[in-house]
Amino acid sequence: MQDKILLKGWILGIALLGGCFHTAFAQDSVHINLKKAIEIALDESPTIKVANRTIEAKRYNKREAVLALFPDANLSGSYNYTLKKQTMVFQNQAFEVGTDVNVSGGLSVSMPLISAALWKNVKLNDMGVEMALESARSSKINLINQVKSYYYTMLYARETFQVLEQNYNNAKLNYENVKNRFDVGRASEFELLRAEVNMKNQKPNVTAAESSIRLATLTLKVLIGVDVDEPIIFDGSLKDYENEILNASIPRLADLSLENNSSMKQMELNAQQLQKSLEITQVSSLPSLFASGSYNYIGMGDGMNPSDYNWNPYAMVGLSLSIPLVSWVTTNYKVKSTRLSLESIKDQQAELEQNLRISLNNTIVNLENAIEDLQSNKETVSQAQRAYEISQKQYEIGACTWLDLNASEVALINSNLAYLQSLYKYLTAAAELEATLGTSNE
Repeated sequence: MQDKILLKGWILGIALLGGCFHTAFAQDSVHINLKKAIEIALDESPTIKVANRTIEAKRYNKREAVLALFPDANLSGSYNYTLKKQTMVFQNQAFEVGTDVNVSGGLSVSMPLISAALWKNVKLNDMGVEMALESARSSKINLINQVKSYYYTMLYARETFQVLEQNYNNAKLNYENVKNRFDVGRASEFELLRAEVNMKNQKPNVTAAESSIRLATLTLKVLIGVDVDEPIIFDGSLKDYENEILNASIPRLADLSLENNSSMKQMELNAQQLQKSLEITQVSSLPSLFASGSYNYIGMGDGMNPSDYNWNPYAMVGLSLSIPLVSWVTTNYKVKSTRLSLESIKDQQAELEQNLRISLNNTIVNLENAIEDLQSNKETVSQAQRAYEISQKQYEIGACTWLDLNASEVALINSNLAYLQSLYKYLTAAAELEATLGTSNE
């Protein structure tokens, strides 16, 4: 009796332990969709972290430039012990002058009153912050575009594998049917050999597609910043986007604006920074006026006791005016050089805008073609599936040859791959359009 109870206890324990292992294993894999993948990438990407640090550094530079407009105060002090006093000669008599110890300490203050270059420099640092912010936005847009593209690539590889695997299973099933017919004398050895060769020819395609899935998955993991050994299951399917694509409206090229394109914005900010640099160069040849003041205490005496020294205060205030006399010559050359750079940037802006317009036009064409292909391929897949099923039935009853069956099988796989290709082509083109327009979002 006790043995039976003990046995039941062992069985129950093993069952509970197995359930725990199953639960732990089930929790190992993390499911991530496209939106979550983008969120992780934005949090973990080194590129985004570097861009954020650059923004902070530019803000510190701006504060440093602003502080240059405020009074600058310095405390100073000195202590001198005379080893050999200076000798003076008066009426052919020499005598030493000075004290053994000289001590001084005080506060000095200075501030700019008129300095156009400093004010312009503050504005230039403001634009440096704007450039850092735009550069960070560009990094974010590019990262989102890359995550989307690689996510779609991973889905495309996975679903291509499923199509090829299904085709391999069909070829295997056909081989078994031909073999059964051959065993009863209803199929020739030639048909059997061709069916076997066809089945074996499909296996390398399945293996290659499986390798593509692993490569695409590893690349996506690296891109979003997670460990490549992390057990992650990426959710979704290209087919999930079918209705969205078929109901999508393609924008006209004339309606698209490049005002949010990051490359255009950065080039415009470059032009503005260069303009500010030109202004700084021009005003650097103007007079500058600075105010200064100091208050010091000077002590002199012999010995080491400061209370025996003679202490005297010394204070002063003043203005200093600086008028460049010769620098205007080099300034003139710098101004001419900067203006040439500005003209070059304008030409580069025009060229960039033209190239972006061409890229937008190509993207729109790709979107339109992808929709047309999808509408056609969707119907073709249904027809090819039906034709393959009919060929299978006909071959089973001897109403068609193995070549007819193989042709319908090839047509089915090609139509499925073309269907997936049209989905993938649209999604990647749409992601590229968002990135070009600067409207990529999570």
